[in-house]
Amino acid sequence: QGRYCHVCGQENVVPKETFWHMFTHFFYDITHFDSSFFTTLKDLLFKPGFLSKEYMLGRRKKYLHPIRMYVFTSALFFLLFFSVFAPKNSVRMNTPEQLTGTERLDELADIEKKFNRDSVKYIKDGTWQQKIKKLEELRDTTKAISTKDFEELGARLFILNISGQLSRFDRFNEYDSAQQLLPSSKRDNWFTRRLVKKEFSLSDKYRYDPKSAFEKLTNSILHNLPYMLFVSLPLFALLLKLLYRRRRDFYFADHGVFTIHLYIFSFILLLLVFAIGKLQVSTGWDILNWVLFLLFVLLLFYLYKGMRVFYGQRRFKTFLKFILLAVFSFIMMIVLFALFMFFSAVTL
Repeated sequence: QGRYCHVCGQENVVPKETFWHMFTHFFYDITHFDSSFFTTLKDLLFKPGFLSKEYMLGRRKKYLHPIRMYVFTSALFFLLFFSVFAPKNSVRMNTPEQLTGTERLDELADIEKKFNRDSVKYIKDGTWQQKIKKLEELRDTTKAISTKDFEELGARLFILNISGQLSRFDRFNEYDSAQQLLPSSKRDNWFTRRLVKKEFSLSDKYRYDPKSAFEKLTNSILHNLPYMLFVSLPLFALLLKLLYRRRRDFYFADHGVFTIHLYIFSFILLLLVFAIGKLQVSTGWDILNWVLFLLFVLLLFYLYKGMRVFYGQRRFKTFLKFILLAVFSFIMMIVLFALFMFFSAVTL
């Protein structure tokens, strides 16, 4: 009622904005974002734990919101990482329809002129494990196969052989038929059968080009890295919650804000690490290795100092919790990396 809304205070008028007014308003929003961003960045870089403490105390007006800061920084980090720092791989693939095992061996024999007819016939029969063993015998006795060729042929088995069935059977149908002959109690469970089927699928797809499998797996892991870090964020905050479980004045969201600020600092530091690493490779300056080591120490010191400022406990107690946090977070990242690597492998 009246000229202003009694709930939000907005003036009860229908604005007719000019283009210039809209442009200046837009420019103000951009410069306001920049101003809060650089203020936040300065305190984040040079005052560990201070920004999280300010947010917890409600002093948030002049700072950029932690989630907006995280989204912006992580987007910038992965944009630069994939466009500048990530290794560039050219992935090629030979499908089973293009080459069979026998055709591949015959192709190597004809093109490279390193197999004779007896050698090719000698290694056609048996499982892949037996074939590799025969290849090894040929290499050691007749010298018909060079070390490079042997490694390329032997690498076929190095695809994904978690269950160990690739070394026992040549095809999934053989494995499935063998399973049907077993009593129900001794057959592999549903998950194992699905895993074995995926292993054979990967083996058929990449058996004759293991380098492509490795490159594609590497690319898949790198592109899943943002998801892994995002999943690790609340888990890291949970570790902090457990370490400071007696501090009733800290909620889980407070630990989350501290974790977000730590991750933002880590993104910025990692960009610097990648840049120095690239410079070290191009120049060969050994002193840059010491710089990289000091940056790693800086990250650890930043975490300790941030915990000291944010949680306000004594040095010795903070140091003990810092050690526990470092150990458990390292284990957590290893487990997450293994899970995401397995997920990347089975989704190739």
